[in-house]
Amino acid sequence: MLDSKIIDDISRRISGLIAESPLADIEKNLKPLLQSAFAKLDLVTREEFDVQTQVLQRTREQLTQLEQRLAALESTPADRE
Repeated sequence: MLDSKIIDDISRRISGLIAESPLADIEKNLKPLLQSAFAKLDLVTREEFDVQTQVLQRTREQLTQLEQRLAALESTPADRE
């Protein structure tokens, strides 16, 4: 098994290489780049999506109730005399 000092040394060396390479710039710029890309996609948060889902569910329930009321009104004989 490898000694933990060897693993730590390898890890430090790799971190040093990354810090000196273009990868360091990519890492610094990655978050703003992703935020910009997601902003262009016009995404919504999960919370906003859940709220809209609940609004849609309530609207569907109201529509169903109105359709039932309309069907009941249409099926009753009209007293037009």
